Amino acid sequence: MINNTKKNKSLKPFTTFGFEARARYFAAPETLDEIENLLADAQKSDIPLFILGGGSNVVFACDFDGLVICPRIGGIKVVDEDGEHVLLKAGAGVVWDDFVRYAVEHNLGGVENLSAIPGNVGASPVQNIGAYGMEAKDSLVAVNGVFIENGKQFTLENAECRFAYRDSIFKNELKRKTVVTHVVFKLSKNPEYKLDYGNLKDELSKYDEINLRRIRQSVIAIRASKLPDPKDLGNAGSFFKNPIVDRTEANRLLELYPSMPVYPADSSGKVKLSAGWMIEKCSLKGYRENNIGVHRQQALVLVNYGEGTASELIAFAQMMQTIVFEKFGVIIEPEVNIIN
Repeated sequence: MINNTKKNKSLKPFTTFGFEARARYFAAPETLDEIENLLADAQKSDIPLFILGGGSNVVFACDFDGLVICPRIGGIKVVDEDGEHVLLKAGAGVVWDDFVRYAVEHNLGGVENLSAIPGNVGASPVQNIGAYGMEAKDSLVAVNGVFIENGKQFTLENAECRFAYRDSIFKNELKRKTVVTHVVFKLSKNPEYKLDYGNLKDELSKYDEINLRRIRQSVIAIRASKLPDPKDLGNAGSFFKNPIVDRTEANRLLELYPSMPVYPADSSGKVKLSAGWMIEKCSLKGYRENNIGVHRQQALVLVNYGEGTASELIAFAQMMQTIVFEKFGVIIEPEVNIIN
């Protein structure tokens, strides 16, 4: 028996795709003590456990026969400050865009390009969320949390999180082994703007003065013009990651497709390809089968048109992967977590 939980809870309201799935037990703890008690009860009962954030990057392919914990620890506070920077500590349950709004309203730079990304603060280090040339790892200092197995608290510094493109230690060695409770960010009082990615600079050209508020407004406007609101069309934002390949593989493709976008990926010399561009070249943008389809304005976004199911989505995504591989010889991997 798991105390202070709801039984047979629908997860549909807690995920942005809007698929029906149910959890045997469900809890939304608001304090560290509540989380530790839930973990202890789950260990005693020996049942599966899943930590659910804002539900914007997860699909339950079936009912979950265990305990789903949806941390709701709130609060944003200054923990340190000097003439150049401010350290902000945010609870895992804080809505990510509320955190970005707080930073911008206090004239603190470092996360403004990440405006309007759905989800909660606790998921930001797991996914190493990113947009418009900026990633969570660029300003993240530390992650606080609890180990699921023994209930012990931990703090991981930035380097220990092993951040990479849409990746971290929380998706690998520590996958499903921790509960993130707080995240600490180091933001700048005198930020250097990142404006050269995508069409951000074009959007900002309408303003005489560029500042954090203008950047945030522009990012929100761009995202609103391209991405559907989950309240209107079920989706999880970008469904596929941009593939990272060796330079030789990129050169092979450039010979065949000279206009193919290619971006530097890391110091190893590998490069990042545009999954959205490849999907468009496969004539899949706007394509739909029954209740699942590719959004008309953004090829990376898969949408639920109303009565779709997780199994339909998975089959649709696999179909897309096959078509892209047959044309380009490149595997596009889901960014969204599929829970079986």
